[in-house]
Amino acid sequence: MSAGESALLTDLYQLTMLQAYFDEGLHEAAVFELFVRALPPQRNFLLLAGIEAALQYLEQLHFSDAEIDWLRGTGRFRPAFIDWLRELRFSGEVHAMREGTVFFANEPVLRIEAPIGQAQLVETRLLNLVNFSSLIATKAARCVLAAPNRLLVDFGLRRAHGAEAGLLAARASYLAGFAGTATVLAAQQFGIPVFGTMAHAYIEAHELEAQAFEQFCASQPGQVTLLIDTYDTEAAAHKVVALAPALRRLGANLAAVRIDSGDLSEHARRVRSILDAGGLGAVRIFASGNLDEWRVAQLLAAGAPIDGFGIGTQLSTSGDAPTLDAVYKLQAYAGRPRRKRSEDKATWPGAKQVYRLLGADGRLARDQVALAEEVAPERASALLQPVMRDGKRLAAPDALPELRRHAAAELAALPAPLRQLDAAPPADSYPVDISTGLRALAAQLDRLPH
Repeated sequence: MSAGESALLTDLYQLTMLQAYFDEGLHEAAVFELFVRALPPQRNFLLLAGIEAALQYLEQLHFSDAEIDWLRGTGRFRPAFIDWLRELRFSGEVHAMREGTVFFANEPVLRIEAPIGQAQLVETRLLNLVNFSSLIATKAARCVLAAPNRLLVDFGLRRAHGAEAGLLAARASYLAGFAGTATVLAAQQFGIPVFGTMAHAYIEAHELEAQAFEQFCASQPGQVTLLIDTYDTEAAAHKVVALAPALRRLGANLAAVRIDSGDLSEHARRVRSILDAGGLGAVRIFASGNLDEWRVAQLLAAGAPIDGFGIGTQLSTSGDAPTLDAVYKLQAYAGRPRRKRSEDKATWPGAKQVYRLLGADGRLARDQVALAEEVAPERASALLQPVMRDGKRLAAPDALPELRRHAAAELAALPAPLRQLDAAPPADSYPVDISTGLRALAAQLDRLPH
C-alpha cells in the first residue's frame, strides 16, 4: 500500500476527534465544505483540479489489518473504537465542481455530507489533494494564457516536493492546457503525452558534439529534439544544418532544437536565422531553463522566435505563490446550520451552492454563493453537482481529455482583466455575491448564545 492509499495519511487530531465522537455517540450527519478563503498574490482566479483523486480516496477509504494492529499497539485508543475503525467506510454524499472549472475565494468546490466522524476523518487528505493540484493547475493555466498556441511541457519532476507531487503536477498541468510532460509514470498512469530531449552529459561523453547528435539520432530515430547549448549554441546550430542530410538517412525527423541557457531570446533569433538559411525552416526552437509565465511572456513580447517551452521548477512548486489558503469547515450538523465566528476566519453557514452567470459575450460575469435550498438566480448555472451517494460514484470519471477541454473553455471565458498576469485592480476583480438568504442565516446564528 502506498502512502497515498493509507488511512493513516492524516493528522493525529482527526483520529482523536473520531475517538471523541465515538465516545459521545455523535454520529449524525454533518456538512463540511472545502473552499479557499483568499486568492494568492498575483492570482485573479483559480483552476480546480484534484477532484478525481479525492473521489478515488473516498471510495477506497479503509483501515488495513496492519494499520488497525498498529493503532491498537499505540495504546492511545480504546479497543471498542479500534474495532469500529476496522469496519469504517465512507458512506456519504459528495457534491463537487467539475475539474477544470475556474473558481474564486469563498466558493465551496467540494461539499461532503456524511456521519460526522467520516466527514471529519477525510479533511486532511482532501485538502492535501485538492489544494496542491489546484495550485499547480492555476500556475499552469497562467503559463497557457501567457503563451497561446505554443507547445508547453511539464519538466518539473526533478524539482517537485516528492514523487506524488511530481505526478499530480504533471496531471494538473496537462488538464490546464500543457501539451504533455517529461514524467514517464504520468504517461503510464494518466495517458498524458510524454516528451523528452537529450542530456548534456550524453554530449559531453562524446569527443565531438556532432558525433553525439548523429549517434543519438541513430539510437532514437523518429521525432528528434537536439540539445544545442552544451558548448556554443550557434556553432551547434551550424553543425545541425551540416548533419541534416545524414540524420535524414538515419531515419531521424529533426523536429526541434532545444536551448537551455544564456540569453534565450538572442540565441533563438540567431539559431532561427541559421536554421532557415540551412533549409531547416520547419525545425522548431524549444526553450527551457528556470522559466515561468512571466519569463515566457517577456520572451514572446520581445519577439523571440521560440515555438515551445519546458517549464519545471516554477511549475511543480508554483514558485511565486506556493500555498493556497484552502480550508475544510463544518457548515451543518444534525440538520442545524453551524457557523465559525473566529476573527478573520468566520464562515458562511449551511450547505451551499455556487451559481454562475455569464454575460452577453459568453464570458464570466459574476458568481453567487447561496444556500443550497435557495432559488437559483435567473439564467444561472449551478457549479456544485452530485458526484457520490452512499459512498459510491454516480457516474464514471470524466476522461482527462474531456476535463482538459472543459478547462480550455473556462479559460477562454475569463474576462480580459482576469487573464492578465498582474493582479487585476479592485474595480476589475471578479464579483462573488453572498446571497440575501445566506447573509440572513449568518445573522440569525450570530444572535444565538454560544
